[in-house]
Amino acid sequence: MSERVHSTIHYGYVKFFRIRLLALSPDQIAELVDGLEKDVKNIKTESLKLAWYMRGGLSYTESMGLSTEERAIISAIIKENLETTKKTKMPFY
Repeated sequence: MSERVHSTIHYGYVKFFRIRLLALSPDQIAELVDGLEKDVKNIKTESLKLAWYMRGGLSYTESMGLSTEERAIISAIIKENLETTKKTKMPFY
């Protein structure tokens, strides 16, 4: 039988989320869930792009563990490198 380890941080998020849901109408809950699903898809897409651009330097699993700020910083570095590559006409791929 597996046991779940609960921390006060985890419990706090669950408690907050439940309180938030109780205050919403069914239509608002559906909107919230749709928004969260879009967020998840965006995070997955961004993480896969980072893994592809890093070409083994960062795996998909590792990119999923990055914070939003870290993903944004790496994306900015990639964008700068792409622009530099275009300006210098050096091969990128």
